[in-house]
Amino acid sequence: MKNSIEINVKPNYVPERSSPVRSYYLFSYHITIFNRGGNQIELLSRYWHITDGHGNTEDIHGPGVIGEQPKILPGELFEYTSFCPLPTPMGFMEGSFRMVDDSGNEFDAIINPFRLVAPQVLN
Repeated sequence: MKNSIEINVKPNYVPERSSPVRSYYLFSYHITIFNRGGNQIELLSRYWHITDGHGNTEDIHGPGVIGEQPKILPGELFEYTSFCPLPTPMGFMEGSFRMVDDSGNEFDAIINPFRLVAPQVLN
């Protein structure tokens, strides 16, 4: 079942809400979850493993996403945008969504690692 879930991530630096002089860098990330399987799925919870540019890590666990536990029909998708503040202009996120299908089978849909990078780091 987990192979039938496609997760795409588009990270973005938010300069107008960041303050490099205070070591505060805000990133948004837009998630698209596409259900390529034949069963309805429900997103129960999320897990994020966040690493900043100094190698410090934080693990976040919580119910649903953005206050919802969306149900996604076969062939449908669910999208949302959330945010991640970091003390460094670069970091990484990865994690998983705990899902359940309409037969009651729970599984983890893996979110591959993605980079959070402020443009000034690339210069």
